[in-house]
Amino acid sequence: QVQLVESGGGSVQAGGSLRLSCATSTDTYKHYYMGWFRQAPGKELEAVAAIYSGGGTRYADSVKGRFIISGDNAKNTLYLQMNNLSPEDTAMYYCVAHPYPIQLDYPFIPNYRGQGTQVTVSS
Repeated sequence: QVQLVESGGGSVQAGGSLRLSCATSTDTYKHYYMGWFRQAPGKELEAVAAIYSGGGTRYADSVKGRFIISGDNAKNTLYLQMNNLSPEDTAMYYCVAHPYPIQLDYPFIPNYRGQGTQVTVSS
């Protein structure tokens, strides 16, 4: 069973930073592709960032240069460092896992996601 537990969300002013964490099992971390998605009120789920075998990463255009996805193999934990946040980043952020590479170029629904952590950015 895939379990993903996010933490680190909160409220911050525009220009601030937050770091999200996603803890999971060794099996999930080793055998699934992982990433971060978000969903704002009234909007569809959208991909934010993904990490691939060998440490490759991809980002949505809206967060490039501001967000950094990374993982800690020893802790089976995925991170999302979010810098220079803007009110448009306000959303519920979900850690996701999928048995195949996560796509960012078209609507994509990952097989598994955590319960989410809320990020609110005020102007």
